Amino acid sequence: MMKRVIALFLIAILAACNSGGLGRSDGVFAPGVAGKSDIDGLIVGHRLMAASEFELALKAYTRAAAQQGLNVDTLSALGSANLRLGRLGQAEKLLRRATEEDPSFPPAWNNLGVILMEKGNVAEASEVFRRAFAADNGNSDEIRDNLRLALANLENSSDNVREENQNFNLIRRGSGDFVLMSAL
Repeated sequence: MMKRVIALFLIAILAACNSGGLGRSDGVFAPGVAGKSDIDGLIVGHRLMAASEFELALKAYTRAAAQQGLNVDTLSALGSANLRLGRLGQAEKLLRRATEEDPSFPPAWNNLGVILMEKGNVAEASEVFRRAFAADNGNSDEIRDNLRLALANLENSSDNVREENQNFNLIRRGSGDFVLMSAL
């Protein structure tokens, strides 16, 4: 008899929970936990980027952009994910839009500089890293290191240009004809 009473009591409690009688029913989510639509796609995307799940991060950032709109945070996040996926053209467009949206946002400038370095645009990359460094007030070691690397590459490339120019000679042929000869 006691087992029947306990069983009926438990069934009544479970029925009350499912019908919303004793508490809020959130489907598969626990009571009191935010629903799926309340999850911040940027936070999820950042965690996925940290876990090297770049394709999934891109999807999370896309959801965040759909919820929040294309603001500097979502544009920068989308650009960063595309950068990590090797989609330099898409990443550059998104990060340029992010820097136009908010010129004082250091991560967008930094990641744009990384893209420009990857593409071999060392002079523009060093200028972009300068902007990132200034926007960050020099607080980021990563941006400082990127700026140093870009400036070193810029100096090396200008030294190489000078050396290449020194390997060329202008030779006169006939009356008024000149030929550019190289030592190669």
